[in-house]
Amino acid sequence: MQNKFFRAEHLKEACGVFGIFAPQEELARITCYALYALQHRGQESAGIAISDGDTIHLEKGMGLVSEVFPSLGKFEHLQGLAAIGHVRSAVAGTNKPENAQPLLVRFHQGELAVAHNGNLVNAKELRQRLELDGSIFQTTTDSELVAHLIARCGRGELESSIADVLSYLRGSYAFIFLTENKLIGVRDPRGISPLSLGKLGDHFVLASETCAFDTVGADFLRDVNPGEMVIIDREGMRSIQVFPRARSALCIFEYIYFARPDSNLNGKNVHLVRKRLGRRLAQEQPVEADIVTGVPDSSIAAASGYAEEIGLPYEVGLVKNRYIGRTFIQPTQARRDEGIKLKINPVKKIVEGKRVVIIDDSIVRGTTSMRLVSLLFKAGAKEVHLRIGSPPVISPCYYGINTPTYEELIGAHHSCEQIRRKIGATSLAYLSRKGMLEAIGLTAESACDACFSGEYPIWGG
Repeated sequence: MQNKFFRAEHLKEACGVFGIFAPQEELARITCYALYALQHRGQESAGIAISDGDTIHLEKGMGLVSEVFPSLGKFEHLQGLAAIGHVRSAVAGTNKPENAQPLLVRFHQGELAVAHNGNLVNAKELRQRLELDGSIFQTTTDSELVAHLIARCGRGELESSIADVLSYLRGSYAFIFLTENKLIGVRDPRGISPLSLGKLGDHFVLASETCAFDTVGADFLRDVNPGEMVIIDREGMRSIQVFPRARSALCIFEYIYFARPDSNLNGKNVHLVRKRLGRRLAQEQPVEADIVTGVPDSSIAAASGYAEEIGLPYEVGLVKNRYIGRTFIQPTQARRDEGIKLKINPVKKIVEGKRVVIIDDSIVRGTTSMRLVSLLFKAGAKEVHLRIGSPPVISPCYYGINTPTYEELIGAHHSCEQIRRKIGATSLAYLSRKGMLEAIGLTAESACDACFSGEYPIWGG
């Protein structure tokens, strides 16, 4: 994915990936179910690639998993060896059919399918070098760039070629590669992008989140280590530590917003982490009010934790229309305004005449917060106190999240009081960086929180 920024209010994760090596199993069905579980990580496109041992079969398209795979189609009776799947959330200008993944290429070592979550900060530089050498690109994805580099490497074993190519990459990545007879998963040296290893019966699986394992009936084994390559074939699973073990820097927004509540990251359950964030927020930023509510869905756990800690009732003050997909909201102000009205509606009988505390995970541009506050006041709320379960977002992300530019980040150049006046809340307060890290159980050295601190863990950010 190229380094451009989507003008959206909420941060958006780049992709979700899944892989399975399971001869004679119903690979298409299993992979499709896993992609349903990972749908929250990307709604623009979906795809599945399956190897039958001789050939890789690919089907992908634009839209949700249910739209791309209303049935298993040509995969219905395919007896496969291994498969990979992908769901994608694109940045502006890259939401095109040719950018849907997995990407399938054919070169001197055979066929190779690639699925990628993350962003390479030196992609433009590497692409320009290859183009000057005569390479022709069909997409704007980092996946195709990596495929070109692997094809040029010329090493005997594919895993050796991949290891060589990884040394040129800067940024975040969780790659899953599929050949005719092998499944390979790799994670960036700092572990910014998540990737987990599981087992389905006697077979191994890989996924961006553990919720995919639960959906297909697999057991979680462990997180793939930062800088590790996992190779799975008929001989079993083996591991190569491509890069020396370095401090992990998992994207902190995985805990705050991206990951599903039932997923576990680094041994921590996401729902429980969000609840602790809400409790810590209540300790740091209490307020006299009547009820607490949360912005569905990512802030519900934090809102319940805040309510319990402060001793106020938690109420469903906002209802989400779950049949309006994220893709409905387009990158224009008018469409964003329409989207908020269609997606979220206040429960008038709950908030009318009440002093309401509303919990949200973050404020990016401020437009959504402004409209939520306005909706609650129009529904009769007496006061609207906005509490944010993270610090102000002050810096763009270069590692796979679609953030606005620095100029568009309201927290980068406005004080808390200025933001409060702009969005119209009775009061506004954020969770401190220290409180966020302690509630999650991390240190500043064990997570990437560059969006909050401006401290980037990888060269090039």
